[in-house]
Amino acid sequence: LKPSVLSAFALSPCQRLRAAAAMINARKKILKEKGAAPTDLEEEVAKALFDIEVTPSSDIKADVRDICISSAQEVEAKNRSAVVIHVPFRVWKSVRKVQGRLIRELEKKFSKKQVVFVASRTMLDKNHRAKGIKVRPRTRTLTSVHEAILEDVVGPTEIVGKRTRICVDGSKLLKVMLDPKEKDKDSVEGRLAVYSAVYKKLTNKEAQFTFPTV
Repeated sequence: LKPSVLSAFALSPCQRLRAAAAMINARKKILKEKGAAPTDLEEEVAKALFDIEVTPSSDIKADVRDICISSAQEVEAKNRSAVVIHVPFRVWKSVRKVQGRLIRELEKKFSKKQVVFVASRTMLDKNHRAKGIKVRPRTRTLTSVHEAILEDVVGPTEIVGKRTRICVDGSKLLKVMLDPKEKDKDSVEGRLAVYSAVYKKLTNKEAQFTFPTV
């Protein structure tokens, strides 16, 4: 049995009913394709979002009400773990509005883990005509989707420059420069290794994130 199920047995009948109702409401924050069952991590993320939504003192509860997730995964990076939360593209605008504050709230609940939000986007390959699509939108190309993922991963910090370096062995390294005027620069610097690991996991591309010297 899951730890959450085992702990439920120690509750009174009323507490069990409230816990069950909370879990049902939390699961409404998960939108899986074809009715697939959510993972333990996805349920944990959904519950954390629901907790923020129903916290009277939270100043982002109204925005979180519109946010749901499509999946979640853990990524390891240099002695740190990251929880990568994928959200449907249609709710990405709501996430961007409160991204920094939402990340801070969730990281309080996921001890010692960093949180990264990424919008779920659909790529179309060059055979899109065979699928009945006459013109492939630029936003659906591999290059465009990977550029968008790059911006998602570092959000809400802004990217001010990019440079591709060709290594001796022919491999490519994307050097990404972040806004040196970022107000939480000290905090973001501790997240750079996680950004690289998450971007590599999602795109299979190497990237190095830095703040340019001013």
